[in-house]
Amino acid sequence: MNIIEKIKHHFLTREFFLFLLIGCINTFNGTFIAWLCSVFSPYNNLNFNIGYIIGNIIAYWMNSRFIFHAPLDAARYAKFFISYIPNYLIQNVIVLIFYNMLDFPPVVSYLLAAVLGIPVTFLMVKIFAFGKK
Repeated sequence: MNIIEKIKHHFLTREFFLFLLIGCINTFNGTFIAWLCSVFSPYNNLNFNIGYIIGNIIAYWMNSRFIFHAPLDAARYAKFFISYIPNYLIQNVIVLIFYNMLDFPPVVSYLLAAVLGIPVTFLMVKIFAFGKK
């Protein structure tokens, strides 16, 4: 299978487009929860992390139910959570480079980070967390 066929096999699929949709919902959930926490707490990093973790739990449920049709399982959730670590690192490095070093606008930096992190996260979730080749 050549590189174009591999890309089509993984990314031009219903699974990937649903993953993108759930990612949008998850971004809203995490942001909303972080904002809600900020009403009660002045610790923005803590608020962000609470929103991230709760959003991740919701994303795991949605991925299990609507994309990969797998039962909820603590071990699978641990793998799912671990699957998001590369995304978190990629996005932070991209923002560091484009926003902090190259002085790109924040929104552009965040969008670049999301676009570059999503394919890696999808493959990690699909293959590592849910065991689908």
